[in-house]
Amino acid sequence: MRRKHRRLQSEPDLDITPFMNLMIVLVPVLLLNMVFAHTSVLELNFPTGESLATEQVEELQIQVVIHSDSLVVADNQGGVIKAIEQSEGEYDYALLKDVMKELKSRIPEKKDVIIMPSRETSYQVLVSVMDTVRSYDAVVAGNLVEAELFPEISLGDAPEEGTENAEQAGGQS
Repeated sequence: MRRKHRRLQSEPDLDITPFMNLMIVLVPVLLLNMVFAHTSVLELNFPTGESLATEQVEELQIQVVIHSDSLVVADNQGGVIKAIEQSEGEYDYALLKDVMKELKSRIPEKKDVIIMPSRETSYQVLVSVMDTVRSYDAVVAGNLVEAELFPEISLGDAPEEGTENAEQAGGQS
């Protein structure tokens, strides 16, 4: 008589080959995407609670006031430089950039600007204005470079909609 021997069945081995294949593909893809997904950080100057020193009051301040229907470029000495009305419900950033280029050509040593958004200004509009006044694309020796306009940005509150006097706006910074 032959005896039937039952083999002891052990648990089957875990097949990790598909998981390893997934990791081989996934890790390089994630590493490549890290290069493209970086965050840009701007250094901003916020107003302090201290009163302005006398030399700061006399110094020229360029201000961009963001109203719900217009952008107003002004200074604290001569008043409004240019009021840019909205066209078709959008701000004219190209005209703002041209005004800022003209100001930079007049006063090339100036590097700071004060941006004064109103309370109803959206975040996207604020960032677009900041990008517009900070730099512009220029062609130098056949290469496209980012030329500097006013990279040092300070933020302040916009004056009320009815008061567009630059001296009142200058006191708000």
